[in-house]
Formats: sequence, C-alpha cells, structure tokens
Amino acid sequence: MSEQQQQRNTTGRVVERPYILVAPNGARRGHADHPTLPVTLDEIVRTVRDCYNAGAQGLHLHIRDEQGQHALDSGQYLEAIDEVQSAVPQMDIQITTEAAGVFDVQAQFDCLRQVRPTWASISVREIARAPEMAGRVYGLCAEQGTRVQHILYNADDATLLEHWQSSGTVRKGQVDRLLVLGRYATGQESVPKDLDQFPADTAPWMVCAFGSQEHMCLQDAAQRGGDVRVGFENSLTGPDGQPWADNAASVAALVSLFERTVK
Repeated sequence: MSEQQQQRNTTGRVVERPYILVAPNGARRGHADHPTLPVTLDEIVRTVRDCYNAGAQGLHLHIRDEQGQHALDSGQYLEAIDEVQSAVPQMDIQITTEAAGVFDVQAQFDCLRQVRPTWASISVREIARAPEMAGRVYGLCAEQGTRVQHILYNADDATLLEHWQSSGTVRKGQVDRLLVLGRYATGQESVPKDLDQFPADTAPWMVCAFGSQEHMCLQDAAQRGGDVRVGFENSLTGPDGQPWADNAASVAALVSLFERTVK
C-alpha cells in the first residue's frame, strides 16, 4: 500500500490499514439526499472532526456557495482550509478541482493558482477539454508544490495520463491516481471487478466506489495494495442497503472491516 502504516484507532489499539481519505459531500448531493451530509462550513468542520476520530486521515474537500451549489471559489476554499486545520490540525486536506459540468479548465486553473493547495485532485478527462492548457495546469502544481492526484474513470483515462506523462505535460513525480469504480448515476452499484479495467501500475493508487458495495470494493482494493476514499460523495448506504447515520459511521465501519480482513 502506498501509505500503509501503523495507525491508532479511537480505542488506542495499534492496527495496520491503508490510508483512508474521506469524501463527505461531493458536488451534487445535499440535505435532501441525507440529513447529515455536510453543506455549510460549520457542518463540514464537525464532520471532519468526527471522521478523523473514526479513523480517517485525509479530507477530500468540496465547498458550496450560498445556495448550496458546488463552488471553486478561492476565498471560500481558503476559509474552509483554515477552519478545518484549526479544528483538526492532524487531518490532511485535498481540495477538488471538479468541474461538475459547471466550470471550465480556466476556472480550475485559477482555483489552483489562487488557493495554492498542498494537495488537489484533478480529472484528466476534464483537463482534456482544453488540451492546450494541460501543461499549464500541471506545471503550476509542480511550481507551487501542489501534490496532484489524477482522477481516472476508465482505461482510456489511464492511457491519456500515460501519454501526458511520457510527453512531459504531466510533470515528474505527479503519479498518484484515484481509480473511480462506477459513475455518478442513479442506482449505480459498483463491484470489485470494476477495478480490473484499469492497467496495473506501480505508482500510488486509491479507489472510490458507488453504492451499497462501496466497502466491499474498498476492501478488495486494500487487499490488492491500494489506498481508499470513502464517504457520502460516493455512497450513503452500507452493504445491507440501509443509510449510514453519518460519514463517521461509514468510516468507523470501514476501519473495523480492515482490522478484521486487511493484513
């Protein structure tokens, strides 16, 4: 596992497990989907604190505007990062540059330039909408020290990433990948075999999955040597189809599963 290490859970017992990144809200869902899904900054901070206590080590951060819609506003991002760091200084923070059908590549570039995050997720297929800007996006991240996690939805995305790496568009060391099992669609149910579509690679990789089999997919990824992303951005329910009480409940259940099965 790329960042597997000994971690102390809330009981103080030392366990070995993959790195857990929590994605508590995403760009699309709101309170109508689940009453504890965090939308406001106060809700996000409370959720992050609970998820850290449950065993998450990192936060995949989405922010919302005053209407609760997905935003890439640099001022809001900087405020959110400051609040989360103050409340949970041990938590790693990864911002999203997700377009969500709203923002163009220039807006994504401007967000990265203005926020200067330590860590950001970037979808290669979204940047490919403006291929003339791809070198600028990855060059900016290299220049300002922003760690990049490439979001890949299928083997074609992986091929594009490999091409950009070999051409120098993606800079040396920008190798981390998030492999997305499934899509943002009603009734989406990811399964572990969805991982087989992605080519093997020695670079650090992480998996997220949709639907009630989310934890099963993450368990399979962990056993194959990957890290994991969990949370309400991708799944609201457990394997029995019942909604989790909140993001922290899902994180805690995943940690417990890893303690029993991931060696």
